[in-house]
Amino acid sequence: MAKTNQRLDRLVLEARRSAEIRDMGYRAQALKLFPWVCGRCARTFDHANLQLLEVHHKNNNHHDNRPDGSNWELLCTYCHENEHSKLIDMEGRSDSGSVTSTTTFHPFTDLKAMLASKK
Repeated sequence: MAKTNQRLDRLVLEARRSAEIRDMGYRAQALKLFPWVCGRCARTFDHANLQLLEVHHKNNNHHDNRPDGSNWELLCTYCHENEHSKLIDMEGRSDSGSVTSTTTFHPFTDLKAMLASKK
């Protein structure tokens, strides 16, 4: 049992290290591929403020790091946050754009029956 836990711990640690290396790699690669300009607001960046420029995954899959950069765009911190908040705002909506119910309480379900019983 102890060997199994050690092996599992080692695998998890290796996976985390690989993810960190991969994450650092795609940012550096994107900064080499694209001009240092926000893809939304067109703010330009230099070495002094480059930490405010982030890599956004267009398809929202952070593991889809194609070497040609076709799934990436550079966004400033503010536009990147706004892009991700759009996803949160879309929760509860179907693909057609119609709102789907996320609540279980429906206060007016039997309103007609309740009003009829009061007469």
